[in-house]
Amino acid sequence: MIHPSYVELMKVVNEDTALVGEEPVVNSRYSIVCATAKRARQIVAGDEPYIDDAAGKKPLSVAVEELYEGKLKILTADEVAEKDVELAAFKERKALEKKAMEEANEAEEDTEEA
Repeated sequence: MIHPSYVELMKVVNEDTALVGEEPVVNSRYSIVCATAKRARQIVAGDEPYIDDAAGKKPLSVAVEELYEGKLKILTADEVAEKDVELAAFKERKALEKKAMEEANEAEEDTEEA
């Protein structure tokens, strides 16, 4: 038997929602499998594991352990949408900062030439 079981993982993931009285984040094994598989692919692609003792473990085992220890969170659809909005705002802010820096550099070069 694999430890932790999917039932234990579902309890850990849904722990916070039980206190608030909201609908659970995870309702099926499928959600657990998708989340851990996605995280395992990230680890294979080079992302650093969130746990200390990951050396020598397979990426899927690391992903399951991260989820079980609460170091990996499965987001609801609303949370994903909120993160997407935050990311878009961050990217826009960075683009504006970059443009302002380029304009400042151009203005500085123009004054040096004159």
